Amino acid sequence: MLEQRIQQHFFDSADLKYAAVDVLSRPIHDAAHALLGCITSGGKVLACGSGGAVLLAQHAAAQLVGQFERERPSLAAVALGADAALLNALARSGQGEQMLARQVQALGHPGDLLLAISTGDSAPDVLAAIEVAHDKEMAVIALTGEAGGDLAGVLTDTDVCIAVPNQRAARVLEAQLLVIHCLCDTVDLQLLGDH
Repeated sequence: MLEQRIQQHFFDSADLKYAAVDVLSRPIHDAAHALLGCITSGGKVLACGSGGAVLLAQHAAAQLVGQFERERPSLAAVALGADAALLNALARSGQGEQMLARQVQALGHPGDLLLAISTGDSAPDVLAAIEVAHDKEMAVIALTGEAGGDLAGVLTDTDVCIAVPNQRAARVLEAQLLVIHCLCDTVDLQLLGDH
């Protein structure tokens, strides 16, 4: 019984990825162009997330600064929200939900890009970061679940929403990791050419 449940996780994850390819390929393509435009014009990527998506934001930034699958020069990217001292200071002052927004305010510039990640549930800290990014004339790529959740409601026509068509946070996170890898591969392909 336990083994069947484990196998079902694999089947569900694979089924979602197969079902989502037609829905997600165009938004991923658009996001890759926005990401490449930011990087080639000297901008930087600020990546943030809520809940389990914090780790995906850190992973995305690491893949851009380090490398994905090929050696290349480092690209400017920062994962927001990883500063425990800042989080503690803002939490003590009652501004914990503003941590990401304050970092975007301090680090973001016109031409930069905010990669905002949520599984689709309410993410007030990420929403606040998107609002500040818009104020600073930054592009936004939102990775979310289902129909975009709260994040889709604050995006502009120039932003890109990649909404994984599922409600389960675990499945959404798995698909979002694949999306991040697609974005990194596309950037490398455009910057370095084919293998």
